[in-house]
Amino acid sequence: MSAWQVRRPGPMNTGPLQRVTTEVPRPEPAELLVAVHACGVCRTDLHVTEGDLPAHRDRVTPGHEVVGEVVEVGADAGDTFAPGDKVGIAWLRHTCGVCTYCRRGDENLCPQSRYTGWDADGGYAEFATVPAAFAHHLPTGYSDSELAPLLCAGIIGYRSLLRAELPPGGRLGVYGFGGSAHITTQVALAQGAEVHVMTRGAEARELALALGAASAQGADDPPPVALDAAILFAPVGELVLPALEALDRGGTLAIAGIHLTDIPRLNYQRHLFQERQIRSVTSNTRADARAFLAFAAQHHIHVTTPEYPLGQADRALTDLGAGRIAGAAVLLV
Repeated sequence: MSAWQVRRPGPMNTGPLQRVTTEVPRPEPAELLVAVHACGVCRTDLHVTEGDLPAHRDRVTPGHEVVGEVVEVGADAGDTFAPGDKVGIAWLRHTCGVCTYCRRGDENLCPQSRYTGWDADGGYAEFATVPAAFAHHLPTGYSDSELAPLLCAGIIGYRSLLRAELPPGGRLGVYGFGGSAHITTQVALAQGAEVHVMTRGAEARELALALGAASAQGADDPPPVALDAAILFAPVGELVLPALEALDRGGTLAIAGIHLTDIPRLNYQRHLFQERQIRSVTSNTRADARAFLAFAAQHHIHVTTPEYPLGQADRALTDLGAGRIAGAAVLLV
């Protein structure tokens, strides 16, 4: 099969990705073998490829927003899926199930957690495997291309919104407006929020306004109103300070990314006093995924998906890093 592998992590202009021909993977007894139809291009893939995240697997195949068809079911994979079923593969692919975090419902914090496209090969390939217990049934009414970004950009944005604790009808600030942010904005709007977007790209600001944001301005510009909550999607630590300054009393800033550049020194009175707070967001639980996918189906969240063929995965990641993608890019296989 055709696949992409991270040959040597580094900047995209050094050619860290290599297209290879390799064997179709064999599923373990508790796994499914999936023929990949579409795979979203996530900023986490860029972090893995460029080495912002430490390598967990040599020559890993990135990609964790995978939509495909089940072609083989392992002997111990149960009867939840059958050959021919449409299936989704997301970021989280293993937890221990017995630690304190798993038992209390916080499996995203499991010390033994494993991730698609980082610990195991992902969807920048013609075939991929997934433990059946971590595979997802998908809503109808979407194309494969539209479904793919829901599996990480959508899910992590949904969890970030929960972590931000936005009050009903509250004012939400969104910093950065890529794949996850453009989905999360629609979730917040569907819940009755007033959304204000701060992002660097003019095209992204236009998309934000088209989706219903109350305002859209530059990444460093203050919003026109004090915010009840904010989510930082851009992996830029320097934006933490203006985001905190934009919060009203008691507001929460949720940081959605798995990687963030260094945060400048905070001033307690200016940035945190009056019970402002910062929260990180770590992966997601399967319950988050089920809740978000049901919400997306009910409200038919619109997904803007610039498409690339599998053979242009390196170009898609380069465009993502350069800020040339409005919405969420998807590889078609």
